[in-house]
Amino acid sequence: MYDSILIPTDGSEEAAQAVTHGLELAEAFDAKVHALYVVENKATYILTAELDDEEMEEYKDYGRGVVKTVADEAADIGLDSTGVIRVGRIAEEIAEYAEDNEIDKIVMGRRGRGAIEQYLGSTSEKVIRMTDIPVTVVGTEL
Repeated sequence: MYDSILIPTDGSEEAAQAVTHGLELAEAFDAKVHALYVVENKATYILTAELDDEEMEEYKDYGRGVVKTVADEAADIGLDSTGVIRVGRIAEEIAEYAEDNEIDKIVMGRRGRGAIEQYLGSTSEKVIRMTDIPVTVVGTEL
């Protein structure tokens, strides 16, 4: 049913539940795991994210560590995996990666941005609207 599962993550504790769920699902279907970290360089809210080259490299280094951790966890349970870093608008990059790589399922966390979220929607909501690929959103306890 699922040959490839995309797990976009920011490496936060809130996203950890989604990573765990995504890996369990991938294990059940013996699916390839795609771990994705997106460095946001075009903020979709009032303040713009302007990163200089050094800051961009720091975010990419952090992201490489995040996707390596997920890929290592996948390898530990016998799954093929790949880790990818993208730069851009988070929801758009997730949806584009999923479409370009024939992903069968996206598993991601739900994490709000407080007051901003009520006007623009969360990243997970945006991804759901941008793709026809099934998306499972794993919530954290409040």
